[in-house]
Amino acid sequence: MDRSTFLLDVLMTEFGESIKRDPAAFRRKFRKMAASPFAFYRGSACLFYADMTGAYADPSYLDGPTSRVWIHGDLHAENFGTYMNASGVLVFNVNDFDEAYVGPYVWDLRRFAASVALIGYAKALSDEAIGVLVRDFAGAYLGELSAIARGGDETIGSLTLGTTSGVLHRVLQTARLSTRVAMLDVETVIDDYDRRFAVMDGREPVDDATREAVLAAFAEYLTTLPGEASPVEHVIKDVALRKGVGIGSAGLPSYNLLLEGRSQALENDVILYMKQAQVPAVARHVGDARVASYFLHQGHRTAESQRALQAYADPWLGYTTLDGVGQFVAEVSPYSADLDWDDVNEPDELRSIMLDLGRAVARMHAVADDESSHDLVDFSTEEAITAVIDGDGPGFTAMLVDFAHRYGAQARADHQRFVDLFRNGRLPGV
Repeated sequence: MDRSTFLLDVLMTEFGESIKRDPAAFRRKFRKMAASPFAFYRGSACLFYADMTGAYADPSYLDGPTSRVWIHGDLHAENFGTYMNASGVLVFNVNDFDEAYVGPYVWDLRRFAASVALIGYAKALSDEAIGVLVRDFAGAYLGELSAIARGGDETIGSLTLGTTSGVLHRVLQTARLSTRVAMLDVETVIDDYDRRFAVMDGREPVDDATREAVLAAFAEYLTTLPGEASPVEHVIKDVALRKGVGIGSAGLPSYNLLLEGRSQALENDVILYMKQAQVPAVARHVGDARVASYFLHQGHRTAESQRALQAYADPWLGYTTLDGVGQFVAEVSPYSADLDWDDVNEPDELRSIMLDLGRAVARMHAVADDESSHDLVDFSTEEAITAVIDGDGPGFTAMLVDFAHRYGAQARADHQRFVDLFRNGRLPGV
């Protein structure tokens, strides 16, 4: 079949049933995807993985073990940012684990490399300059992974205020300036000496029946948290429904919960989100029954994946079910700041970022293995990956650079095909 027909078939297989449930949400999603090739790429992971097992399938630098590593699943250049870890340290790292699963490690690297090509093209960088960025990323990834393989998991560090410079250090400093009180002042109002959610676009109150269902789901969620907390900390003050959250979450219900926090003082209240989890795009293309049967539901998969891939995850991270459907629960962090690529244009800054992101991805792949608390991946991932590359760093890097150029061009062409399908009414249901 021609590429437009293939694209349409993949999108409808992935989103068709969801479009029937909420066509308006997908019209908004598709409008966002139409805005640029990169936005299209972000919203079409399903197409990327169809290509990874189809037209762009490539067994290079893969074997049995390295084809079942815990992967991020949507590793593009905008899925990095800051968070406050369980030890109270501000960290810059990979974020958004909605698509995480177990599969070939190189799929993460290819997805990231193609996203660099798209960003570079949008900044009018030459192919040579884009190739340099991908080579920097690959070199940093291999160097860090090799160091971890030699030194063990105790050598895995984090990108923090003390270990970064330049652009990423500024992102962390920006996050450090944020405060919980400032976020609460935007998200909530004081009513009768206590906080409740403010009325705003995209968020609305829930009825009594929904509130009771969410409270029951919250009680189940508490059993999935790793640590103990005071009874005060888990008092729920308010519940609200969120709509239109994120380009990848179209049509999925999400709830905000306002909690008392560690004391009855109003400045330390906590906001959680409880979001319906979805089947990751990569799961359609990984035929491993052990992986599929490992998870209770998609909320469990999302939470366990994030815990596996982050050395010190959000202490509020957990999962539950609501009306029998898996939910992912985490804090709406006041210390979240994303890397804004619009502010980064100088080649030296771009290259410095690539080095840091390469190290971050290596650490992510290395942390979820036999030395972690998870038994799904029961071998040393860093040793397996370095063994399969077998010292061929130049060849491995050349493979990623070549893929970045080829798939970046493919994504730009697919974006135009998508826009033509959408504007001419050929996407059923929207």
